Amino acid sequence: MTPSAVKSVLVTGGAGYIGSHTVKALALAGYDVCVYDNLLAGHREAVERIARAVPDRRVTLIEGDILDRAWVLSALRESRAEAVFHFAALLSVGESVSDPAKYYGTNVIGGLTVLSAMAEAGVSRFVFSSTAATFGEPLVTAIDESHPQQPVNPYGETKLVIERALRNFDSAFGLRHVVFRYFNAAGADPDGLLGEDHTPEIHLIPRAILAVLTGEPLQIFGDDYATSDGTCIRDFVHVTDLAAAHVAGLRHLEAGQPSASYNLGMGAGVSVRDVVSAVERVTGRPVPHSVEPRRAGDPSRLVATSARARAELAWTPRYGDLDTIVSTALAWHRAHPQGYGSPE
Repeated sequence: MTPSAVKSVLVTGGAGYIGSHTVKALALAGYDVCVYDNLLAGHREAVERIARAVPDRRVTLIEGDILDRAWVLSALRESRAEAVFHFAALLSVGESVSDPAKYYGTNVIGGLTVLSAMAEAGVSRFVFSSTAATFGEPLVTAIDESHPQQPVNPYGETKLVIERALRNFDSAFGLRHVVFRYFNAAGADPDGLLGEDHTPEIHLIPRAILAVLTGEPLQIFGDDYATSDGTCIRDFVHVTDLAAAHVAGLRHLEAGQPSASYNLGMGAGVSVRDVVSAVERVTGRPVPHSVEPRRAGDPSRLVATSARARAELAWTPRYGDLDTIVSTALAWHRAHPQGYGSPE
């Protein structure tokens, strides 16, 4: 396929955590970016900050829902998007177990709505935010792209449905795609511009940091797993490195390369207790915590091998040390005690 440069992209969920970091990376890489977000979990201020920080690129926001096909189609046409990055989704494993209908409604129907609108608008490049949760319980120590996908929770199932649908949209409409299955996104923009601001906060590193800053104990869910210290093992990758991979994914499609899937992680598993220790080292204070029963749907170990992304996309993570990841997150939370509601 003939290489074709992209000038403008649409980013669903681009006001959220990983989405906003990717919007910044795209703008710095020279793309005009239209963020499409319902702002239920995303933050208008994140998009406005990026627009101010990268004034030579057009960074705009359209407030809308991915379930509204007509509005998605209008956004595609108004922005003149030549590619779509799809981050908009619900992402709590625990909530997906207790309310699967909500997750199938947003993640599956919403995802298919975006793909359908793209097909009508003639937009044929798609970068998808997927997850390691599509793999389920690992059969090997380090998970590569050939590992069987057998999710153990509805969140992973809903992401896998879209992955499978993408193959059909590629065959039917020539909609080429790059799928990124990340393991545990963490950290914050090293420039201090962007960070993690969820209500409630669901991710381990910010919850551990907030336990130190607020005194409210961190809940550790399960200490009886078959791991070295009884807690879950996860692979943490810095959000800025994830954003860089997404830009590389678009370059892959611009170069006319075929659809592909990539795992993104550091290839090093750390336990929940390891994270607690890292937060204690970086803050110099103990992390108040309690041990609670396991959560339904949590695999005991998820660790990636990202050799394919490194080889095919020339992806080289810059922030691989756990203490560095924690340090960037801590700097964000200290500077923004009220999240994006904090004064600059």
